[in-house]
Amino acid sequence: MPDPPPAPSPSPRTTTIRILDGGLGTTLEQNHNISFSPSSSPLWSSHLLVTDPETLLVCQKSFADIPVDVLLTATYQVSIQGFARTKTAQHPTGILQDPSRIPPLLEKAIQIAHEAAAAAKGPPHPCAAVALSLGPYGACMIPSQEYSGDYDAQHDSQEDLYLWHRQRMELFARIPDVRRRITYIALETIPRLDEIVALRRALAAVPELSSGVPFWMSSLFPNEDDNTPDGSSPEAIIRAMLDPALAEAVPWAVGINCTKVWKLDSLLRRYEASVRDLLQEGTIERWPALVLYPDGTNGEVYNTTTQQWEIPQGTEQEDRIPWETQLTQAVRATEARGDWPEIIVGGCCRALPSDIKRLRDSLTK
Repeated sequence: MPDPPPAPSPSPRTTTIRILDGGLGTTLEQNHNISFSPSSSPLWSSHLLVTDPETLLVCQKSFADIPVDVLLTATYQVSIQGFARTKTAQHPTGILQDPSRIPPLLEKAIQIAHEAAAAAKGPPHPCAAVALSLGPYGACMIPSQEYSGDYDAQHDSQEDLYLWHRQRMELFARIPDVRRRITYIALETIPRLDEIVALRRALAAVPELSSGVPFWMSSLFPNEDDNTPDGSSPEAIIRAMLDPALAEAVPWAVGINCTKVWKLDSLLRRYEASVRDLLQEGTIERWPALVLYPDGTNGEVYNTTTQQWEIPQGTEQEDRIPWETQLTQAVRATEARGDWPEIIVGGCCRALPSDIKRLRDSLTK
């Protein structure tokens, strides 16, 4: 009797890769001549929801035209305090802290993202899932402190941050049918370990916003080491994001944003090892998805004094590998090493539509 045929080898796991948009605020500055300042526009890109929604739509459509698969809403720096400090011709003393005045503007942010996706030129593309963008408390401070995590005394504990984030999320929960109108919630640029847990707790406390909506959490690693601004390691960050014992809400995806692209390989190796450790000890049951959107810079550093992106003195003549090439290499390497079921990849500060277009072309060769 002939030997039975060998059993087929298991198919290699495939990773779905989707494209995220880029830096909204910096694209508004560079491509649309919009100026921001803490005194005149404390909401930053969200300021256009009040003053110039038409330009905001044009800017977001420039990403949808690429096309991208996910668009973030212009809500990253939204806060009650930011609206109160926003003075316009219609609101010369600031938009009042009456919660009823704010949700219609937040609803407009979601509507504009959907309109940008629907109006994208070119062949039909099932664009753009809309991700509701929520930054950390530090993004709403003046000056912003997401790069340092150095918060004021009233927001310097997990409990204080939980209460602040919950109050802000409750504004979004007032948007009619909000859960049906967004695909994801993006909790972004988180500089502190305690804020990760605070955000998870806050989201769990506002099911009108979050129930049934997958969310991702991404931290930044802006310094020379591999730690977040508060000194937490990637291993501690992954545990804080994924350990179900810390909060009821567990993210669908973990990520890295607002970080130099050349740092990704080292950080991702540590992310991967941390996920494997959590799986081995039984803390989690499956791999999360991954979201990567590093700064779109290629050597530039943000000077907080001049409020400009600058090449550090002495490095002006260095040859640099194109940003999209470095990011593509990082994606392909982590795809090969890890078991991420899905990778969403785009850009953060200084990543223009032209950069995201080159990234998409690079990843789809």
